[in-house]
Amino acid sequence: LDRKEVRLQGFMMPLDRGERQSRFILAALPPSCSCCLPGGPEQMVEVQAKTPVKYGFEPIVISGRFSVLRDDAMGLFYRLTDAVAVTVPR
Repeated sequence: LDRKEVRLQGFMMPLDRGERQSRFILAALPPSCSCCLPGGPEQMVEVQAKTPVKYGFEPIVISGRFSVLRDDAMGLFYRLTDAVAVTVPR
């Protein structure tokens, strides 16, 4: 999936303060506390959004260009760029 457009569902872990986030971690599992990471790096994607995404505790769906990272300084394996929140019909 490297360099392909994908949709991912997960839980937002904000990296900055504020109601809307332009850069955050999308985790496969919901965070259990503010100091703990839910799972390992294989279950997390750094997201760089085109426009800020509203922070919430519910799972979200994000679409963007997926990249496999090699030797990332933060220890992450994946990144989603030009990402946008996707509205999923119920």
